[in-house]
Amino acid sequence: MPGALTLGDIAVRLGGRVAGDPATAVRQVASLESAAAGEISFLSDPRHRAKLAATQASAIILAADCEEMTRLPRIVCDTPYLYFARVSQLFNPLTTQPPGVHPSAVLGRNVKLGEGVSIGPGCVVGDEVAIGADSCLYPRVVVYHGCTLGERVILHSGVVIGADGFGLAQDDAGRWLKIPQIGSVRIGNDVEIGANSTVDRGALDDTVIEEGVKLDNQIQIGHNCRIGAHTAMAGCTGVAGSADIGRHCTLGARASILGHLRIADHVQVSACSVVTRSIHKPGTYTGIYPLDDNASWAKNAVLVRHLADLAKRVRALEKEKLVERAADSGAHLRRELETLQAERPELMSNARGLGLMCAIDFADGALRNTVADKAYELGMIILSCGTHGLRFRPPLDVTKDEIDEAIVILKRAVERSVVKTA
Repeated sequence: MPGALTLGDIAVRLGGRVAGDPATAVRQVASLESAAAGEISFLSDPRHRAKLAATQASAIILAADCEEMTRLPRIVCDTPYLYFARVSQLFNPLTTQPPGVHPSAVLGRNVKLGEGVSIGPGCVVGDEVAIGADSCLYPRVVVYHGCTLGERVILHSGVVIGADGFGLAQDDAGRWLKIPQIGSVRIGNDVEIGANSTVDRGALDDTVIEEGVKLDNQIQIGHNCRIGAHTAMAGCTGVAGSADIGRHCTLGARASILGHLRIADHVQVSACSVVTRSIHKPGTYTGIYPLDDNASWAKNAVLVRHLADLAKRVRALEKEKLVERAADSGAHLRRELETLQAERPELMSNARGLGLMCAIDFADGALRNTVADKAYELGMIILSCGTHGLRFRPPLDVTKDEIDEAIVILKRAVERSVVKTA
């Protein structure tokens, strides 16, 4: 491990601004809780200010908006967590196996190894496999025939690349017929795949893992999938066959992607979510049933199971309520128009007055059948009855207040018409 570095040395290498004594020396990274003298920690979330106040670290990495939360020597940067990762690499260089092929490893025919490749104990590399420079296969990795690995690829113990995909067809007797998986697996540069993960070969086309992809332990990638560059998946994620996942995506632990779906670039899927449809827009997506005590969970599960029936019942109740409201509004409209007729019988001598009489006759029933938006439209429809001699139907979704407003509009409009006629 390298020796101590001053904050000034670190800032020269990685950037950032030193606040406090640049000669402060640190020799290792640590968390806020466990840090001791001579160690550097980081603050990425202001909510942890109590831990910051209690830390024994000699220095802190933090953002500009948190700079005044401590008087400890500190490096101010834009992204404290990323900066911390780079500082950790300074003190803890990534370790790999020494280059070369372990005597217990088995290599097939026509295997091509780039410069600096390391193949650990018990690995099996099939025929016609190509492995790029500086790649590392830890113990007991298996790479099936015809697969291609880019440069600086890291495969941890137990990884299997290029096993047959799950391709089966069922005959008339219900027996499964295996479909030959004649595709391969192509893995780009700087890919890292965690222990006991598997990437199946394609049925016809290749399964493709693009550059910079990071897969955690115990992940399954089905046949014919494409995983876009710099996408990261946490442990136990499963991706079914022919799924196409975009670039710079993140999938939380135990996320599941169904087959033949398309996931856009820059999509984040929360842990334990099941993706059942394609996602076409960047963003964060979550599909998790909330944790609860078992009794409450069971009750809620029953409700969820009957959601379709409940929705149907709600729609029926809303419709019933709307019909009742329409009948009430229709009766109210009838009364108002009858009052208008009694108070101003002279209005009935013109065309619009006849339209009002028409409206009186069919208002009750008509309101049940047609929907409109505004009371003004109600008034204009009724006026049109007289003007054009047509039996338009008043709107359904109107209140008594809207009817009253419409009556005012009607009175004014009819009066203006009488004045013009005179």
